[in-house]
Amino acid sequence: MEDSYLKECEATVVSVKDGKYVVLNQTVFYPKGGGQPSDTGKIIRGDEVYKVVYVGKFSGEISHEVDHAGLKEGEKVQCVIDWDRRYRLMRSHTAAHLFASLLCNGTGALVTGNQLETDKIRFDFSLEQFNPDLLQKYVDKTNELLSKDVPVKSYELPREEALKIPGVIKMASAFPPDIPRLRIVELVNLDRQADGGTHVKNLNEVGRITLLKTENKGKNNRRIYFILTP
Repeated sequence: MEDSYLKECEATVVSVKDGKYVVLNQTVFYPKGGGQPSDTGKIIRGDEVYKVVYVGKFSGEISHEVDHAGLKEGEKVQCVIDWDRRYRLMRSHTAAHLFASLLCNGTGALVTGNQLETDKIRFDFSLEQFNPDLLQKYVDKTNELLSKDVPVKSYELPREEALKIPGVIKMASAFPPDIPRLRIVELVNLDRQADGGTHVKNLNEVGRITLLKTENKGKNNRRIYFILTP
């Protein structure tokens, strides 16, 4: 939440369930949520390496699923994320914010579904008309801005103050968590959204996006797939 560029950290094992679900006192691993997949990587204890295959948040605790048993409560470990995978997801997430902002602000649509993956990004929008040319236009608008020097910042605001920001929630059926402060991701002078994911520090780190396909998913629901390109 504080520094998406941290690649590793030291930690202490707090608990282990069924030999493979590990809770640590601190972590650099991002748990699956908000359409963003969890990080993968490894937990190292001495000479032994435990592959982290999934990370989730359950009852307020972040659980790391490892590929074999052996870790025990109280042990000191080193956490290392798969940085290439994480950085691609950071770039994808920032590109997704920009595209959604341009389309929602330009058409009045809301996001009805989204999923980041390492090989593609999927978005569903509440658009009345299925118009592939319109979606391509917003891909082009996104790429125009991705070449510019635009800082990306994250910070917390009191809930009431955050909810006064126009367009801070772009999901059609999403409600912000019932917590006193919300994390805001800001594309400076372009967009502010409530978000808990990982992002790059500047739009010029993203690269470009390329439209893969568009689909008509029923009444008022349109789907677009796009990918990152260098």
